[in-house]
Amino acid sequence: MRRRTTPLILSFILLVACGAAVGTAEAADKVKRTAECQGDWLPATPTAPDIMNGELEFLDLAPVKVGKDVNWRTDPYRNRSWSMVFHSLRWMGRLVADYETTGQAAYLTRATEIAKDWVADNPRRGGAKASPYAWQEHPIALRAPALVCLSKHVSASWLTGSLAEHAKMLSDPRLYEKGHNHGIDQDIALLGIGCRYGNSSWAGLAVKRLTETVKLDVDSQGALREQAPRYAIYVHQRLKVAMDGITACGRKVPGEIARRWESLEDFISHSTQPNGFMVPIGDGGADVRPVGYDHPKKTVRVFGNGYVYGRTAWDKPESAFYSIRFGPGQKYHGHEDHLGVTYYAQGRDVLVDVGFHSYENNGYRRWTMSPEAHNTPSVVGAGFRNRTATALSRSSIGESRQSYRLTDRAYGVPRTRSVLVNHEEDVMAVLDTVPKGSRVRNLWHFAPDLSTVSNSGGRVVVKDKVGWKATLVQVAMPSCKPVSGLKVVRGQQSPYQGWVSPAYLQKQAAPAVVSPASPDSLLTVVVPGTDKPSLSCTGGKVSLETSKGSVSFRVSGSDLS
Repeated sequence: MRRRTTPLILSFILLVACGAAVGTAEAADKVKRTAECQGDWLPATPTAPDIMNGELEFLDLAPVKVGKDVNWRTDPYRNRSWSMVFHSLRWMGRLVADYETTGQAAYLTRATEIAKDWVADNPRRGGAKASPYAWQEHPIALRAPALVCLSKHVSASWLTGSLAEHAKMLSDPRLYEKGHNHGIDQDIALLGIGCRYGNSSWAGLAVKRLTETVKLDVDSQGALREQAPRYAIYVHQRLKVAMDGITACGRKVPGEIARRWESLEDFISHSTQPNGFMVPIGDGGADVRPVGYDHPKKTVRVFGNGYVYGRTAWDKPESAFYSIRFGPGQKYHGHEDHLGVTYYAQGRDVLVDVGFHSYENNGYRRWTMSPEAHNTPSVVGAGFRNRTATALSRSSIGESRQSYRLTDRAYGVPRTRSVLVNHEEDVMAVLDTVPKGSRVRNLWHFAPDLSTVSNSGGRVVVKDKVGWKATLVQVAMPSCKPVSGLKVVRGQQSPYQGWVSPAYLQKQAAPAVVSPASPDSLLTVVVPGTDKPSLSCTGGKVSLETSKGSVSFRVSGSDLS
């Protein structure tokens, strides 16, 4: 039988609830909120109740039950990123921050237990329980601010002793990641410990190193040298944390840091497609959406450290966008993607980069980093030379048309790619040339929501679910004969081909077009919005009929114009 709640009982329940709420609010008012414990460094997951329940959720993977007595060698997913976040103890810092805002003393008690247990079970010089991740350079850098936060409410020799150990490791030049986002995190951590305990040598070293690292990591144009644009967002955010920390420590922010921090915004904006998502170059997922960055006036920008970005307009999702990679050889978070292009048109991804899957050292990760996972040309029968630089040897930038020529010797002989993008009628043309006696092949990765309609006569037609179509046309030059033998691969396992990673630890089958080996130059034309473009050649002039009108351009040797 259901029991009814009488008005008297209901009033009592509300009184108790309100009293508890008032008590919590009063307790929270008595807790001093600190800059060290409040900020966007705190994780969204796990939440304080999750942690109190002994459940940890990182990286959108299923929660892991760790219980009250944490086993610091826990590695449920055999995932390096999961273990790094686990040992960063930022999730412990979540408890301290929520203690400051709610006054819940149990949060601080549990945070103290977690930190003390970590210190006891992970001595710096090893031990039976110590995890191999415990004293790696990046977990050290991310953990130190969480321990500094705890120290604002807990005074204990085990905590101050551990922070001193952290400062010693952070000061060690052998562990310092100069010119890298890890180095910025290391400097933030060392600065925080130095300011917390009034150690000017630690704080001074942090600011000095940070200035040097920023000059190496962010060039004078604002381009991030780590070769993955999405890390520019991280570096921009972390530099703001660093500058705030320098100011709070009573020091002046070096002008070089402030200038390069500001210049990153331009690079981030140009790296963002019209749909609001960042182009997934290098270790950057296709689901990264920058927010709050003002865009510049220019619609085309060449960054000397290896990026060409162009678009028809800002703030219009239906506008066209393209990217081209060149520059210094692969390093840090870069892939072997030189000469690679992406193309977005008519509100859709057309040619895409395969993207970023994870940092796990497996066959799929290695494939996503290889030339075969990008829209690039190769020299058939020649070995690929890793970390080869590529030069942008020519560029012509007009309002409605841009063209570029790039060249390198990644296969031991010169390979040249010329790219022409025509706006309004929306056409991308690419000419791949290798020396006489060599043969060239290229790869084209379409977006995963596109499926193959037809493949014949040097033409591949794809469409999306609503029936929108695009066509890839390939002809040999200078004969202008259609290339026979184009192959469309989707979801191939051995070797990997025909995949795209739309998000972390995800992969999705997608059409990839593989050309045959050709002794002649290959001209590839991508025409969005139609399955029946008409292409013809007269001398060196190529004429094209699209759904929006006529387009013509010239082929001269290895150049497009």
